[in-house]
Amino acid sequence: MDRSAPLRRHRAALWAAAFVTLAGRVPAQVPGWDRGLDAELDSIRKAWKIPGMAVGIVAKGKVIHLKGYGVRDLATQAPVGPDTKFRIASITKSFTVTSLAALVGDGKLAWDDRVRQHVPEFVTYDPVVTELITVRDLVTMRTGLARHDLLWGIDTFPREELVRRIRYVAPNQDFRTAWQYQNLMFTAAGYLGGRVNGTDWETLVRTRVLEPLGMARTSPVLADYQRDDDFTRPYALHDDGVVRLVARQRDTDPIAPTGGLHSTLADMVKYLTLHMQGGTFNGRALIRRADSRAMQAPQMAMQRPMTWEADEFPELSDEGYGMGLLVTHYRGHRMVHNPGNWDGWSLELSFLPNDSLGVVVLTNMYSTTLRDFLPWLLYDRLLGLSNSRWSDRFLARAARSRATQAAARAREDSARVRGTAPSHPLDAYAGRYTHPAYGEAVVTRDSAGLRLRFGKYEFPLAHHHYDSFRYEPPAGDPTYNRFRWRVSFLTGLDGSVETLLAPLEPAVPPLPFTRVRP
Repeated sequence: MDRSAPLRRHRAALWAAAFVTLAGRVPAQVPGWDRGLDAELDSIRKAWKIPGMAVGIVAKGKVIHLKGYGVRDLATQAPVGPDTKFRIASITKSFTVTSLAALVGDGKLAWDDRVRQHVPEFVTYDPVVTELITVRDLVTMRTGLARHDLLWGIDTFPREELVRRIRYVAPNQDFRTAWQYQNLMFTAAGYLGGRVNGTDWETLVRTRVLEPLGMARTSPVLADYQRDDDFTRPYALHDDGVVRLVARQRDTDPIAPTGGLHSTLADMVKYLTLHMQGGTFNGRALIRRADSRAMQAPQMAMQRPMTWEADEFPELSDEGYGMGLLVTHYRGHRMVHNPGNWDGWSLELSFLPNDSLGVVVLTNMYSTTLRDFLPWLLYDRLLGLSNSRWSDRFLARAARSRATQAAARAREDSARVRGTAPSHPLDAYAGRYTHPAYGEAVVTRDSAGLRLRFGKYEFPLAHHHYDSFRYEPPAGDPTYNRFRWRVSFLTGLDGSVETLLAPLEPAVPPLPFTRVRP
């Protein structure tokens, strides 16, 4: 007999009662909260040079605002509406955890199951971690592994191969001691979920999350986005001007469990409502309240972003990471949120669980911090709080950030040793170089100099100094901006070029690619 079962049921009942009580105490949003709202939102959108934006608000289980602003395509001036598609990037992570929670509710999975119980071939760099790592570790970003986003970002490996190559990437932190943003382990978590379900992750998330919520215009497959007739084009800012990202868009299908979903505002408010109501939608429990609570409870302590200045945002408390969701406080109100950022889109899902208020913000602008502060501005209105001038403060912050980046590049350029030359003829650097995780990097020589092919990308390498070469990406193009590199070549004992050092991950030293000899 399981003597703990009555206690678990009692705790679940208390949690459910507390949820209902808290929701019941929430006053209606303050009178006049939406006075001049549309004009303010559109004015802020224009100040941030964002082509298109969609904003939804949910209060006490009801959608009280659902509207698009601006255009989804600057060329056609087609407007953004509630059914316009956006790629929602890392908001996908909480969908993956929600689908895993459905399996936990079925009894097919437990958060503290060891990964190898379900994926026996799963291996990490550290054999001890290989045996100990759990499902919870995968979705709380505490595995000790730095981001290593280029492992998937070079568009070379399918999902199963990405999971296999995790074994070749050394950790930079001890296991379970530090929180580090991690896309590879979330990809592994989705892969595991598909295996447990006897399908793939796409089928799991469709059948356990999207279909029960009626999210008919949400899909995990990139091709579904590309053939739609109402979708947003991606844009970025360069020198304060807006440029459309016409370069080839990276394929998200291999890493879909960590960032591959695309959705609409009308669909996203349904998903928001599910989590605001503790895993229940339209009277149906999709996941257990205990698992909803675990998603929204801090599992790992986090530092504030290092780019924030000291006490820059006293309205916010320190953050914790739950499972696919971040947890903090906004002006004394408990806040749960999930941001997303991709090549041409920035987005945010946010809610105040104890106030039964939630916001979805979708934009077709790359890496805009508008997605961060816009929910706070709306909470100020809804709760009758004083105006915090969020847009003005963040615009000033963005200007400081641009100045800081320019100064950093100037320092890097000033450190360059002028008048040096490579130690070998350029032809001597050409060849194939390999890394066990990242695969092959190929250096070639043409009439203009050296070129580097890495994954599905290729770019020129200009001489920097000594045996170092650099690449400056095209302006305003985040696809190639990740390759703003300075690579170096090392020689062996015989004096020949033997190793290519490439700065693949900012949190670790440059990784060595060994030359392949005939």
